[in-house]
Amino acid sequence: MSDLDKRIAELLREEEDALVADWEANEPGYFSQAMGLFKGRTGWPSMVLFVTQAVMFIAGVWMALKFYAADNVLEALHWGLPAAVLVLGALVSKLALWPQMHINRVLRELKLIEYQLARKD
Repeated sequence: MSDLDKRIAELLREEEDALVADWEANEPGYFSQAMGLFKGRTGWPSMVLFVTQAVMFIAGVWMALKFYAADNVLEALHWGLPAAVLVLGALVSKLALWPQMHINRVLRELKLIEYQLARKD
């Protein structure tokens, strides 16, 4: 290996070390991780789930307002039970997106560990 090859390898290693240090120091925030759910292979199902969750929440709030404006018990039940079901359904569907966000975080850390192990060789 010539001196030029050694110098090139050394410069590449320094650049890679700087990139890894930057990668470790700048973990994406919550909102950028949440927006990352709508990219890639699972982007469109996440978007469908998000839109469905928003529709359920809006309908649940509308029915809850009708519930509070009800004059008798039967009318309150007519609006209150579906409102509770829709709001809880919206909550459950929102919670369905969180595991994917954590999977993305774990995959990011695994890639960082793989790179660090490959760098030690």
